[in-house]
Amino acid sequence: MIFPFLPHNHRIKKTGKTRSTRLSRTKSAAPHEQPTDVRLGRLVRLLMEHATVVVSGTKIAQEISSNRTEVWRLIQQLRGLGVDVAGHPATGYQLKSVPDLLLPEILGPLVRGTIFDNQLHHFYKIGSTNTAAMAAAAEGAPEGSVFLAEEQTAGRGRGSNSWESERSAGVYCSVVLRPALPPSDVLVITLAAGLAVRAALVQVEPRVTVDLKWPNDVLIKGKKVCGILAEMHAEVMRVRHIVVGIGLNVNQKSFPKEIENEATSLRMETGSECSRVEVAAALLKSLDGEYRALVEQPDAQKPILRRFAEQSSWARGKKVYIEDSAPRIEGTTEGLDAQGFLQVRTAQGLQRILSGTVRAK
Repeated sequence: MIFPFLPHNHRIKKTGKTRSTRLSRTKSAAPHEQPTDVRLGRLVRLLMEHATVVVSGTKIAQEISSNRTEVWRLIQQLRGLGVDVAGHPATGYQLKSVPDLLLPEILGPLVRGTIFDNQLHHFYKIGSTNTAAMAAAAEGAPEGSVFLAEEQTAGRGRGSNSWESERSAGVYCSVVLRPALPPSDVLVITLAAGLAVRAALVQVEPRVTVDLKWPNDVLIKGKKVCGILAEMHAEVMRVRHIVVGIGLNVNQKSFPKEIENEATSLRMETGSECSRVEVAAALLKSLDGEYRALVEQPDAQKPILRRFAEQSSWARGKKVYIEDSAPRIEGTTEGLDAQGFLQVRTAQGLQRILSGTVRAK
């Protein structure tokens, strides 16, 4: 069964550690959906460790267990992604700036000690990180597995909505969680993820005012900067696994005409480029904190619901209508119920909103 929302765990159980980019390469996967070549991450790490000198192609080939021809191919791949690498095969190579790529070798050291430690899987291009994470979870991927992509060709939002995923401009990631929760309590994880995104954005960019819209949108000045898609596989009484997908707009300069009035990015709001690595690290650490609190502390759902309501201008006193509801639901929001569902005071009385897009009147 697949549901649109998410849940919690009375303990965090983590299976044995696996090295980040080693995923099974199935015959059915398209070539561009294969995990990133591990040699490329090693090459980047080597160049970063020798940032002040030129490193010969021969040395690089030896260090990453490859050959000079493959080194040249990997260098060209990096350049194609906008990484400034000086030099050529005859003289060697040198990084001119730290790459803003979400490679495990770069992001991994920044998330040590979290449940995501040593569980980072990177793709340069993929259809959807959520789709990949759901498939991996069904095959036994451990809790804390993270799927990151530089670009999505079929990024998904709630319902039938798509998610615009410009290459190396945002943070597109999905995490696998295995909470010991009944499916009925799953919404709280979506709300906790929203709190985690908000905290990370405020940490990285204190100049922005970040709002939360129930159940899964993060806004700046009324425009969406982040969307959250939670999907789960569950039995009647227990969740088997949940995938939380997060699409966060960081360095986009513009959006397609059909969404330009609804979407924004950190760069568009601040006027300056942000480090996606810094944003992703802050996000994963914040999400780790929210999830640990949820699964380890007794009665942890109440403070999550309280904080979400406090940090959302939409949770109480907002005149709204529910898009696509039949009959039409409109009224004023009156907070969240004990399971995290939105309550709206209508002419017919207090109504509990189970699903649908909330719009301002």
